[in-house]
Amino acid sequence: MRNNNRVLIPKANFRDIGGIETHEGKTIQLGQIFRSGHLCELASSEKTILSDLNLRTIIDLRRPKEIEERPHPYFEGCLTHEISVSSSDNEFAVVAGSLNKPDMAEQASNLIDGYFEGIITKRLYLYQPVFHVATQPKNYPLLFNCSAGKDRTGFVAAILLRLLGVEEEKVIDDFLLSNEVRKDQIELHIMSYKQRLAKEMGFKESEIDNRHLEPFLSLVMSKPSYMKSVFSAIESGWDSWEMFRREGLKISDDSFDIFRDFMLQ
Repeated sequence: MRNNNRVLIPKANFRDIGGIETHEGKTIQLGQIFRSGHLCELASSEKTILSDLNLRTIIDLRRPKEIEERPHPYFEGCLTHEISVSSSDNEFAVVAGSLNKPDMAEQASNLIDGYFEGIITKRLYLYQPVFHVATQPKNYPLLFNCSAGKDRTGFVAAILLRLLGVEEEKVIDDFLLSNEVRKDQIELHIMSYKQRLAKEMGFKESEIDNRHLEPFLSLVMSKPSYMKSVFSAIESGWDSWEMFRREGLKISDDSFDIFRDFMLQ
């Protein structure tokens, strides 16, 4: 399906991030850069939509086990780069495990904020290969994905959009769009979690309130503070986004100028 001429497949949180305007009044090309979750549950008609995009490159951000459990369908002429951006101990899973308790409500968002901040302060080297592939026009049209298409993928999308000159508010809006696109999935996850939690605590489902749900909601939903933590870490570590790009991501001015000219209209 298309939303304002942007390809959108809610089941996979698949969408075009083109069409967004930069602060200079230029627009990111449609039909060139896409983001998503896993693609193994697509219907035939949805696979056809993706095939018609003539993807040249997929950057799969998932861990090898995730890829094995939910492999992507084959797209002719498309090269997949499997670049796991999770640390060996899968820090997000550690955070998620600690939040799987109702009494963590007050700490939930702060812990996830810390995870996102840590991408910049501790694990940026894992993402450097991703941005090297993603800033080469020869690799386009290009898709990058993780499992749900909201955290690892949301981070990559946010950085690319900011580097291309999209204002922070619009970048956060794009990050939060996962909540809308994944609304039906989120509601099913919440319903299942409420049932399990009520059983474990000996409560009725009607007695499970937002205080009990907050840790879980922090995991399944995207929140503005997550990306703000990323931006704050970048601003603290570098004098500018240009310096972050050069020194943090190791992308040269010449290479990025070619990419920017290709992506912006």
